[in-house]
Amino acid sequence: MLTVLNALKLATEYFEKKEIPSARINAELLLSHLLKCKRLDLYLRFEQPLSENEVDEFRSMIARRGKYEPVQYIIGNTDFYGLNFLVNPSVLIPRPETEILVETIINNHKFDGPIKILDIGSGSGNIAVSLAKNLSDGDLLSIDISEEALKTAESNAGRLNVNNVKFIKADILSNGFAADSHFDLIVSNPPYISDSEYGSLQKEIILYEPKNALSDNMDGLNFYRRISSFADEKLNPGGYLYFEIGLGQSDSVKSILENNGFGEIKIIQDYQRIDRVIYGVKK
Repeated sequence: MLTVLNALKLATEYFEKKEIPSARINAELLLSHLLKCKRLDLYLRFEQPLSENEVDEFRSMIARRGKYEPVQYIIGNTDFYGLNFLVNPSVLIPRPETEILVETIINNHKFDGPIKILDIGSGSGNIAVSLAKNLSDGDLLSIDISEEALKTAESNAGRLNVNNVKFIKADILSNGFAADSHFDLIVSNPPYISDSEYGSLQKEIILYEPKNALSDNMDGLNFYRRISSFADEKLNPGGYLYFEIGLGQSDSVKSILENNGFGEIKIIQDYQRIDRVIYGVKK
């Protein structure tokens, strides 16, 4: 009979042969999800035998991961900024780097009082919901072009008891989208992978995550141009525009912000000392 320990060993060996990074952690995440326990609790249950149904289900999960499907899609959720979000192939998997964007906004504006925020690119709702949860006086509007993504974001807002954010379908690249009010803050983690770089991404990303949430099919700067122009028109005087940026993009995005009338521009690095967040103030 297969025990927890043997199941972990077999899964880890299989993932290593497939050259899947963090093979042991992947195996633990899948098995702890299956057994409805915390990862660390597995170490107290090494000798526990798996039932026949559990073995079959674990094999199915291993097979999916062996085809490079991300763990987060297999188990259906992931943690972001201390909250648990539902995820599926219609939304980008929230990254730890994006927590820096959220944290920067919260630290800069937690004492501002009532603040009207626009989030461009809802995805799973991780940015909008995290901000709404931590800025209780925030009034948030979040837009996305994908109806399926918006359904996921609304589900996350509901299960996390957030009621100060509204999600609507809109395309920021279309001239047909015009917000009917002005904002104090606009934030976006836009598609910033260039078309030429997209093919070099990990298999997990190319095979499973939505391309339109990752790449602009151009030079990686198209959304920064459009959103900066839009923000110049729709931000209140003294309003803030925040972006997450990709490797090597800080100088280009800074120039785009300056060309659209933004000053007091600041750049925040991630834990690997890569420029990751940029923001400016409307003059």
